[in-house]
Amino acid sequence: MKKCVFCGQFIPNRKPLFENKLAVAYFDEFPVSKGHTLIITKRHAETFFDITDEEQIAIIELLNKCKKYIDKKYNPDGYNVGLNCGESAGQSVMHIHMHLIPRYKGDVENPRGGVRGVIPNKKNY
Repeated sequence: MKKCVFCGQFIPNRKPLFENKLAVAYFDEFPVSKGHTLIITKRHAETFFDITDEEQIAIIELLNKCKKYIDKKYNPDGYNVGLNCGESAGQSVMHIHMHLIPRYKGDVENPRGGVRGVIPNKKNY
């Protein structure tokens, strides 16, 4: 089994943005926008559907804290919140992590469809 980049170390030498008993949040090392944040469970599990109800609640608690912090620090115009569950859905790190992606007016030509854009020909409807 391949070593998990999050287990036991999370992001070395970096202080978490926020943390609770079951999860931790960091700014993404390869952000798609200013303020892009990852929220990661402390226990290894592959997808959101593999974690406990308590871990799901812990992630949502950090999601809300991060959103408030990013609102004050970066003042985005909107957000995308996403989970990739399985390789076919684009998951490349097989440890559950939620993306909080701040969005800014003009960051893409046409944002209509939002997360539907994961399948480009289904984005516009």
